Amino acid sequence: MANETPILRGSWHFPTTIWFGVGKISMLARACKSLGMSKPLLVTDPGLADLPMVAAALEQAAADGMPAVLFADVKPNPVSANVEDGVVALRASGCDGVIAFGGGSSLDAGKTIALMAAQPDDGPQLWDFQEGCDDWRRAAPPLPVVAVPTTAGTGSETGRSTVVLDESSLRKVIITHPGMMPGIVISDPELTVGLPPHITAATGMDALAHCLEAYCSPFANPMCDGVALEGMSLIRGNLNRAVADGSDLAARANMLAAAAMGSTAFQKGLGAIHAMSHPIGAHYDTHHGLTNAVVMPYVLERNRPAIEDKLERVAAYLGLEAGGFDAFLAWTLELRSEFGIPHTLAEFGVETEHFDALAADAATDPTAIANPIALDEAAFRELYETAHAGDLGAT
Repeated sequence: MANETPILRGSWHFPTTIWFGVGKISMLARACKSLGMSKPLLVTDPGLADLPMVAAALEQAAADGMPAVLFADVKPNPVSANVEDGVVALRASGCDGVIAFGGGSSLDAGKTIALMAAQPDDGPQLWDFQEGCDDWRRAAPPLPVVAVPTTAGTGSETGRSTVVLDESSLRKVIITHPGMMPGIVISDPELTVGLPPHITAATGMDALAHCLEAYCSPFANPMCDGVALEGMSLIRGNLNRAVADGSDLAARANMLAAAAMGSTAFQKGLGAIHAMSHPIGAHYDTHHGLTNAVVMPYVLERNRPAIEDKLERVAAYLGLEAGGFDAFLAWTLELRSEFGIPHTLAEFGVETEHFDALAADAATDPTAIANPIALDEAAFRELYETAHAGDLGAT
């Protein structure tokens, strides 16, 4: 009798060099030199630009022979104008690489600036690099990037993609190029110590969403499955600690690792959590991780027929006493309650009049492809309605 088990196959790519540990930010100049930079553009957001950590990093890098130019015109949800302005600043200053320093917005903006600064004026334009297009094959390779995450959520430091808001269409666009993977990542837990509890919680829920959706993706990648599973375990053991005590360096370090693992794992795919979240962020300028957390339980219930067995294994690995799908769902709801995260889209400020537009964008978002259950525009509208009403039983 023929073996009916499908033969495993796929293309698997894992991340880059990561210098991880307390005090590693002191190696910033060495990282830049290792990638051939002589004068990088340090890309960050306005809030971080005024903090001592950025001033100290710039001062130390200059003392180590790596003068950097500061660019901080980056919105919480980066827009194409931020990228364009960054390219102008990089070229005007004669920079030859990028230090992407900050949370997901700064990392995404920095990586995208490095991509677009390398393109000739008559070459591919920004939207030519959106997910699903293959214009990157005719593009010049991006300038080198050193990534320095200061939040434990997005994991953009270990990813080949970014998210940029197209303000003309109010659509979040995933920009992809294999060369956008940072050449070196400096993950220093001390840089996350000043993060407020509510941001620590929101970014941590983002990391959870990445690991969760990657693990539940129907595509085959056993290495990503292992990374996602252990990432969720690190979140289970450390997110509450990091929120409760921001100075807990052990918890901060484990959350930084979990965030990088989430991004590494989601090359396997994401799903409806992100497909729903991206349009909300585009229309309402909401925090991405927080938005993921709000819609997470409704997507879990909708996907239940396809993921119940997987979440039973996850619950066992995480040591959730009750076990099974219900125990995992209950854990996510407990996290949201403990962190003061809204239970419904109504509490979150999302208005019903936008459901049609949100559903249309969610159905065409590239992340929807990897959802364990195929969802069309009508199904996404139902999900928005359910999440707005807060009725987990309606899915």
